[in-house]
Amino acid sequence: MNRLRYSVILSYDILDSTGDFLLIVEAAKTPRQSVVCERLALTPPIHTDRYTDSLCNRRLRIHADKGPLSVRYEAVVDIDHRLDDGVSLTEVPVAGLPFDVLPYLAPSRYCESDRMMEFAMREFGGMRPGYMRVYAIREWVRNHVRFVSRSTNERTSAIDTIVERTGVCRDFAHLMIGICRALSIPARMSSSVDYGADPALGAPDFHAVVEVFLSGGWYLFDPSGVSIPTGLLRIGTGRDAADIPFAAIFGKVASERPIIEIQPISDPAAGIGLPLATTCAISTW
Repeated sequence: MNRLRYSVILSYDILDSTGDFLLIVEAAKTPRQSVVCERLALTPPIHTDRYTDSLCNRRLRIHADKGPLSVRYEAVVDIDHRLDDGVSLTEVPVAGLPFDVLPYLAPSRYCESDRMMEFAMREFGGMRPGYMRVYAIREWVRNHVRFVSRSTNERTSAIDTIVERTGVCRDFAHLMIGICRALSIPARMSSSVDYGADPALGAPDFHAVVEVFLSGGWYLFDPSGVSIPTGLLRIGTGRDAADIPFAAIFGKVASERPIIEIQPISDPAAGIGLPLATTCAISTW
């Protein structure tokens, strides 16, 4: 088990008479991820509406008046990873997929899998289906796309990334998801924080990774390769970035870059160790 201390500060200046915010910044509560303690504070203190959906996304809705607004969330989170031998994991035929997994076969806003089928079949169609084929997709994306901070924007899709070959974590994730779906492999996005990233890439930030459905479970892949996967706590889960933005803002609002901290907590006596690299397949769902 791994334990992480996570915090985020969001700072805004509402320029109109009011502004509205939909946030997904709180750590998800799933069978494999539990929140030991947490605290949410808004300055000025105002009411928030809360809703948790079927994917464990904890959504906050805020309506604020003109002026500065600060949102601070901090939590201690335990992750009880499932670690499997990837060689044993198989792709599930469409006829055998659970109905709630089927939406992750379809194209979505940022993952135009219907336009990637010829490419996906040419590159990966001849490989044996299973975890190793998915891992090969992950490696192809990691090796053929260059990580360049602020090189893309909210309009960049998987097709753009396969052409431009540069991007940030969400672009790596969208491309891998699109290729998987083009091969009839269900795939989706998970939002996290980039624990273990090289400090040369900048301050800690939100991080997008991929989950692929294999042998009846969702398994985690980081196609950008910047993080330590066992240190990836779950915040949001969805088809792509359009489903799980950390902040959707309505109104005339100026915003500052989020301030994020992520620290591991070790307690060997309680069986809690530091996040480490592993060759095993990882599931946190």
